[in-house]
Amino acid sequence: MLVFVLSRNEQEVMLDSDLVTAISLPNVLWRSQASGDLRPAKPRPVLDATSRPTTTTPEIGHPLVPTYRPVLRRHTGRSVRRPEHLSVSRKMFLYNLTLQQSTAINQACIGNFAGTKQQEILVARNNVLELLRPDPSTGKVHTLLSHPVFGIIRSIVPFRLTGSSKDYIIVGSDSGKIVILEYNPAKNVFDRVHEETFGKSGCRRIVPGQYLASDPKGRAVMIGAVEKQKLVYILNRDAAMKLTISSPLEAHKAHTLVHDIVGADVGFENPVFACIEVDYSDADQDPTGEAFQNAEKVLTYYELDLGLNHVVRKWSDTIDSRANKLIAVPGGTEGPSGVLVCSEDYITWRHQDHPAVRIPIPRRPDPLQPAPTTASNGEEVDTGRGVIIVSSVTHKLKKGFFVLAQTEDGDLFKITMDYSAAADGSIGPVENMKIKYFDTIPVSVNLCLLKSGFLFVASEFGNHYFYQIENLGDDDEEQMEYQSAELPQGEDAEDVLVYFNPRGLRNLALVDELESVAPLIDAKTMNLAEDDSPQIYALSGRGSRSTFRILRHGLEVSEMAVSELPGNPNAVWTVKAGSREEFDSFIVVSFVDATLVLSIGETVEEVTDTGFLNSTPTITVAQLGDDALVQVYPRGIRHIRSDRRVNEWKSPGNKTIVRAACNQRQVVIALSGGELVYFELDSSGQLNEYQDRKEFAAPISALSIGPIPEGRVRSSFLAVGCEDNTVRIVSLDPDNCLQGLATQALSYAPVSLMIARMAESGSGVGSLYLMIGLHSGLLVRTTLDNVTGALSDTRLRLLGSRPVKLFSVTIQGAPAVLALSSRPWLSYTYQSRTKLVPLSCTTLEYGSSFCSEQCPEGIVAIESNNLHILTVERLGSVFNHTSVPLSYTPRRFVLTPQRNHFVIIESDHNTWCPSDKKRKLEAKASQMEVDGDDGGQIIEELPVDQFGLPRAEPGKWASCIRIINPRDGETTFKIDLDDNEAAFSLVTCVFAAAEGQQLLVVGTASNVTMQPPRRTTGGKLRTYRVTDGGASLELMHTTPIEGVPRALCAFQGRLLVGMEQTLRIYDVGKKKLLRKCENKQFPNNITTLHTQGDRIIVGDSRDSVHYCSYRAFDNRIIVFADDVTPRWITTSTMLDYDTIVGGDKFGNLFVDRLPADISEEVDDDPTGNKMVYEKGYLQGAPHKVEHAAEFFIGETPTSIQKATLVPGGREVVLYTTILGTVGILVPFQSKEDVDFFQMLEMHLRAKSPPLCGRDHLAYRSSYIPVRNVIDGDMCEMFNLLPNEIKKEIAGELDRDVSEISKKLEDARNRVAF
Repeated sequence: MLVFVLSRNEQEVMLDSDLVTAISLPNVLWRSQASGDLRPAKPRPVLDATSRPTTTTPEIGHPLVPTYRPVLRRHTGRSVRRPEHLSVSRKMFLYNLTLQQSTAINQACIGNFAGTKQQEILVARNNVLELLRPDPSTGKVHTLLSHPVFGIIRSIVPFRLTGSSKDYIIVGSDSGKIVILEYNPAKNVFDRVHEETFGKSGCRRIVPGQYLASDPKGRAVMIGAVEKQKLVYILNRDAAMKLTISSPLEAHKAHTLVHDIVGADVGFENPVFACIEVDYSDADQDPTGEAFQNAEKVLTYYELDLGLNHVVRKWSDTIDSRANKLIAVPGGTEGPSGVLVCSEDYITWRHQDHPAVRIPIPRRPDPLQPAPTTASNGEEVDTGRGVIIVSSVTHKLKKGFFVLAQTEDGDLFKITMDYSAAADGSIGPVENMKIKYFDTIPVSVNLCLLKSGFLFVASEFGNHYFYQIENLGDDDEEQMEYQSAELPQGEDAEDVLVYFNPRGLRNLALVDELESVAPLIDAKTMNLAEDDSPQIYALSGRGSRSTFRILRHGLEVSEMAVSELPGNPNAVWTVKAGSREEFDSFIVVSFVDATLVLSIGETVEEVTDTGFLNSTPTITVAQLGDDALVQVYPRGIRHIRSDRRVNEWKSPGNKTIVRAACNQRQVVIALSGGELVYFELDSSGQLNEYQDRKEFAAPISALSIGPIPEGRVRSSFLAVGCEDNTVRIVSLDPDNCLQGLATQALSYAPVSLMIARMAESGSGVGSLYLMIGLHSGLLVRTTLDNVTGALSDTRLRLLGSRPVKLFSVTIQGAPAVLALSSRPWLSYTYQSRTKLVPLSCTTLEYGSSFCSEQCPEGIVAIESNNLHILTVERLGSVFNHTSVPLSYTPRRFVLTPQRNHFVIIESDHNTWCPSDKKRKLEAKASQMEVDGDDGGQIIEELPVDQFGLPRAEPGKWASCIRIINPRDGETTFKIDLDDNEAAFSLVTCVFAAAEGQQLLVVGTASNVTMQPPRRTTGGKLRTYRVTDGGASLELMHTTPIEGVPRALCAFQGRLLVGMEQTLRIYDVGKKKLLRKCENKQFPNNITTLHTQGDRIIVGDSRDSVHYCSYRAFDNRIIVFADDVTPRWITTSTMLDYDTIVGGDKFGNLFVDRLPADISEEVDDDPTGNKMVYEKGYLQGAPHKVEHAAEFFIGETPTSIQKATLVPGGREVVLYTTILGTVGILVPFQSKEDVDFFQMLEMHLRAKSPPLCGRDHLAYRSSYIPVRNVIDGDMCEMFNLLPNEIKKEIAGELDRDVSEISKKLEDARNRVAF
C-alpha cells in the first residue's frame, strides 16, 4: 500500500501499490514502510499516526545504467502523470575522489615556518594549503606538506612575533573565521593555534577575509572585507610563551569599498594599516550616474592605539581614481616608511605629512599600438592602453632595499629610493625615486624573493617558475633609468610617457619549474598509446603560453645516464665498500655466464681487482659487517674481506644455489631441491653456517630477509616463497631458528619477495610489510607482526601483465620498494601517506638503489642491453606531463578516428589577426620611412614566447584550426582564420546525405564583442573534408548563420547547432549546409548538446538543462522537461537515456534524471500531440527532472566524461576544473558501502574538522544542499589522524582500523589511482 497525506485538509487516501491518483493539490507526501518517514513534498510535513506505511526502502542503483521504473496506473488502466515530487526513483549514491589537486596558485608568501634559518614558500591552491621548500644547492623546489582545508582560501600572510625566529600562518577563508596555524616540522602537520569567529561563512561582500595585512613588527593583524568591515586583532605571547589573540577591534566604515590593505612599517610606533577606499554613498543615491563618475579614491591610515586599545582613522587623502594596489615601504631605521600607490601608468610614494613623489611606469614599445598623438596645445596625447602593477615584492639589503614590481604584461621593474638619514638614525622622506626595467617573466599573482637569491613566481596562468637572480641590474646600461627628480611632480603635473627596451632574460635564470595545467579548458580521456591505463588529453593555458597536454599516470623520471653493455644482463646491484661509506662503491652486473664489476667515482669504469668472481653469473651481492662484501653465485658463496682475503663456501654435491637473500649480517641461500641454508656473521667477522638445514616439499622460488632493527644484531624473519603457491615466514631467532611461524596461501606462484619497514599512513611509525610479487602481475602486501611473525591485512594490486619483481630502494632517505612488471612501479611513503605509483619510463627488467655524489638518491636499472641511472623528484605529482605549445588560447578539440589525430580550435580576444598585424607593421614601416626615422624603433613583433601576444582593442580576434599528432606532438596541419573571425565550436559528423562520409564542422563568428550587450556581425559553419588519413583538412563550403554557434553535435546523420537561443538541425548540401528544423524557445545561450535516439538534452548558460524530443514525422523539436533550479551550465555529459551529469560556473556538480514514467510516456506517445499541447509547469516545460545528486567542489568544472581508468575497473565519471583539479565520481554498488562511508564521513566531520574552521557539510552545500554524494577526500583524512582517534572512530563503526584503511584503499584502487 502507498499512503498519501494531503496536508491541505489532513485527509489520507490509501491506494494499492500499483495504483495512483492524479492529485493536483500541492504539498503531497509519501511515507515508506521501512523507515516510516515522510519524503519531501513541500513545505510542511504532516504525519498522521493512523497511516499504514507499506512501501520498501528504495534500492541503491548504479548511476551509469538506465533505471527503469514501472508506470503506475489507475484501476481503469489509463496512464496518468504524477506530480514530480511523487516520483519514486531508485537512489543514486556517488563517492567523490580527487586524483589531482588544483595546480593553480591564488596566494603565496615566504617565511621561516619551520623555525630554521632556511625560508619556506607557503602557497594556497584554492582549497589546499601547501608548504614548499627550495633547495639552495640544487635550485629545486620540493613539497613538504600539502593539506586540503575543505574551504576556499582567500588570503594568507606570515606573522612573526617580535623577537621570535618562527613565522605563524594567518589564513582568511570562507569560514567566517580568522585562523592562525603553526607548522610542526616534527610531525609534518599544520597545527591550529587559534580560531576566532567574526562573521558568516561563505565568500561574502561584507564579511572579512578577502584582505589580510600584518604589522611588520609582529603586533597586530587586520582582516578586511570588500565592503565596510575591517577588524584588527592584537597578537601577543603569554607567560608560557604561547601566542595569544585579542578580541576584534572594529575599523568599519559604511558605504565604502576597499581595493587593497597593507600593514605600513612605522617602526615600533602604534601599528598603522593603509587602505585604498571608495565611498559610494553619494553614487548610491544619484540616479543620473554623475556621482559615480566623480567618486574619489582615498588612501586611509588606520592606527591601532595600543594604549587605549582601539582603532582610529589617522589620515586620509585623495589619490588617483585608477589606483589599484599598495606596496608597503620599509620604515623605522630601515627606510622612509609610507606606501607606494600603484595606479594606471604611475607609482606614487605617499606618507602622512610628506609631499607625494610620483614616477611613471615605463611602457613596452609595441609597433602594433598607435603612437602618441600631439594635441593642439602641443602635448602628447596617449591613445594606447595604460599599464598597471599586479604584483610586487620588497627585499631588504644590508644597506637599503629595493622593490620589484610587475605589470599585467609581465614586465618587471626595479624601484629604488633616495632618502636622507639623520645622525640619530631617523629616516627622512623620499627625495628621489628611480625605476628601471629588470626582466620580463610570466604574469604572477605573487612574487616571493628569498634571501638565498631565488625568485619564486606564482604564475597567474600556466606553470610556476623558480628563478635565480644572477644580477641586480645596476650595471645594465642598455636600459634607461627614470628618476622622479627629473620629471614633473605635483597634482597638476603633466602626464609623461616613458619607454624601455625589451630584451631577453638578463638578470634572471630559470632553475626549476612547477607544472600547472591551469586554466584547464577541456579534456578527454583515451588510451591512444595503448598503455595499461588511459591518458588524459587536455587543453590548458592562455594566449601564447597555451599548451596541448598529455597527462599520463606516473611519476616523472629524470635519466641521469645511459650506458650500453656488452651483452644482455639479467641482474644489477650496487654495494658500498664499507658500512660507514656515504656513497655506493661498485655496480655489479650479472650476465648469463659472467659478472661485470664497475667502480663508481667521477666516472664509472670496469675494475677487476675487487675479489668478485667474474667468470660466473651472480645471484646476489651485498655488503657484510663493517667492511666486507659477499657474492653468491650458483656454485657457492664468496666472503670478501677488506684486505681482499676471500673465504669461499661451495655448494654440496651436484646441488646449485637457485635463490639467495642477504642483509648486513645474515645470508640465506636456497639449494635446488628445496633445501634452505642459513649463515650469520659472528663478532669476529666470520660467516658461519647454522648447524641445521631446512627442507621444503616444493622448490623455492623467492627469498627475502628482513632489515636488521636498530639496536639488534639480526633480523628475526625470513620469507620463503615456494612453487606450491605459498609463502612461509621462518624464524631466524637462535631459540627457534628455521622454524615456521606463518603461512600465506596465494592464487599464483610467487616470483619475488621483499620484507620492508615502511611508515604507516598517518602515523609515521615504521611497520614491517611483506611484499609478494606474483607470476600473474599481482602485487600482494601483507602486514608482518614485529613480534610473532603473523601475517595479516592482505591487500592486492594489479601492476601489469608480467611477473612482478621487487627491489629495495631509498626515496627521500626512507626505504621504498621498486616493483617491476610490464610497467615499473614505486611504493613509498610521502607526507605520511603510503603511495604506489608507476614510473613514466621504459619497461625495466632489474633494479637497485644508486647513491653517488652526483646523484644522492637514484635507481640503477637494466633494460635490454642498456644500463640506466634514474632519479625520481616530483613525488607528490600524480601525472607526468607532455606539453605541445599552441598559438592562441585553445577552446575545444575532437579526435579524428582515421589516424587518431586531434583537431584543436584556438582563439584569442583583444588580439590582432594575421591580416591586421601584417597591415599595421607595413603601415608602421612606411610611416618611419616618410618621417625619416631609423633611430632604432622596433618595427618587428616581439617574441611571443616571452612577451606574449600584442594587445588589440575589443572586438579583435585571432584564431586558428590545428591538427596535432598526439604520439609525437607534431602539428600536421594549421589554418589561420582572418578578418576577426574566431572559432567557438567543432564536431566530427557523419552525414547520411554525404554517403556516410565523415566531415568536420567548425562553428565561427566574426567581430564578436564580449562586453554586454554581446554582439556579432554574423557566424559561419565551416565544413571541412578530412583528408590525408586525418592529417589534413580541405574546405568544402561555409554556411552563414545569424549568431555565435557555441555548441555542435552530430544527430541522426545530420548536424545539431546551438546558436544563442536557437537550436537548429542542418543537413549537408553541395554548396552549403541546409537548414531543416529549428526551435527558438530556449531562454539564454545554448552551451552543451547531447543526443541519444530522438532525445536531445540542451544545456543553457543560465537556465540548467532542457530535455527535448525530435519528431521526425512533422519535423519538430519539442521541449518536454526542464529543471526548476537555475544552473549556469559549463559542461555536461549523458550517463544514460534519462540521466545527465553536469557542472556550473559556481563550482557545483549535479546529476539530473528524468523520471522513468515520464520518459516512457514521452517515448510511447505515437502522435506527439500530447507533448505539444501539454500545459507548462512552473513557467517552463510540462515535466521537471529529479535532482539525483548535488555536490560542491569549489572550482568551475570544464569537462565531464565517462571513463575507465584502470584495467578491469568500473566506469566512473571523470571531471576537470578550470584550476587544474582532476576528480572522479564513483558509483556505489551496495547499500552496505553507502552506510559505511556515510557513517565514516559523519564521524570525521566531528572528530577531525577542517583546518581553517569551515564546516564540512556547509562547504559541500555552499549553493545547493549536498545530496547523495560522499566526500572521499574527507574519508581519506582518516589515515592521517592520530592512532587514538582512529581507534575511537573504528570502535564506533564496529570495525578494525586496518579494515577501515583497507576499505578506503580499495575504494580508490579498484577504479582509479
